[in-house]
Amino acid sequence: MTDILILTSVLVPVIAGLVEVVKKAVNMKVNFIPVVALLIGLLIGFLAVPISELDTVMRLWAGGHAGLASVGLFEVVKQREGITKEGE
Repeated sequence: MTDILILTSVLVPVIAGLVEVVKKAVNMKVNFIPVVALLIGLLIGFLAVPISELDTVMRLWAGGHAGLASVGLFEVVKQREGITKEGE
């Protein structure tokens, strides 16, 4: 379990950067960003053979976690103004 968390921690900033590149290159709805991050995370987790000795399922698990965590990381540092619901 520790190895999965370590790999996830390494992959989060990489995936966050890749998601930003995709967001700049492709015009998409913001609702699809977590799905894109998850897919990128799974792909990077699958390809993380040189940096991890985990088996494929565990790398996919870490990549999926990292993809979703990268969206959360971006949302934490993003500056937001206003209220949560329109009209209130």
